[in-house]
Amino acid sequence: MMRLFPKKRDFFKMLAEQAVKTEEGMAALRDFIEEVTGEKGKRVEEIEKEADEARRILVEELTKSFVTPIDREDIFALSRAIDDMVDYAKSTVDEMLLFKVETNEYLKKMAQALCESAQHLSLAVQELKRKQKSCLQHLIKAKKVENYVEHLYHEALAELFQSKDFIYILKLREIYRHLSNAADRGDEAANIIGDIVLKIT
Repeated sequence: MMRLFPKKRDFFKMLAEQAVKTEEGMAALRDFIEEVTGEKGKRVEEIEKEADEARRILVEELTKSFVTPIDREDIFALSRAIDDMVDYAKSTVDEMLLFKVETNEYLKKMAQALCESAQHLSLAVQELKRKQKSCLQHLIKAKKVENYVEHLYHEALAELFQSKDFIYILKLREIYRHLSNAADRGDEAANIIGDIVLKIT
């Protein structure tokens, strides 16, 4: 009977759950950057593992499914993009703790912006199935946040390169780059969602 009537997999729900996990990860990153402690860093790492597991399950279900509600390539790409945001959050935490990098206002502003981006992406994914107009509004806001993070990134680098401490420059530049990459993945996710909306409307 299972061969005649294959299990129906709710990929919209799985993507939404993954997006919520990314939102949690960005909020935890913001809290960590506000106050850099090992305990807060551990929370980001825990969420990153949970996010990886959510993606693993989605990909596994995707390989088992013959029919999907939207293009399987879009499901896979969206899942990867939002998961990458959490991966970069973990990289940020790991290197800030390893290199003993202290927080600053640029890091705080970038982390807050990423948190907002993840919130809008999460809402967009949750509304993808039925409320396309609202979904697109969240995408516009998420993309504006990405532009803001990129502006902060270049502003932060310009100030950083005024320092004469070469080691300090190398450390902090990598941290800034992780946050910029996270913003890029958020922008990529927004573009994929936008493409999906066009295909299903």
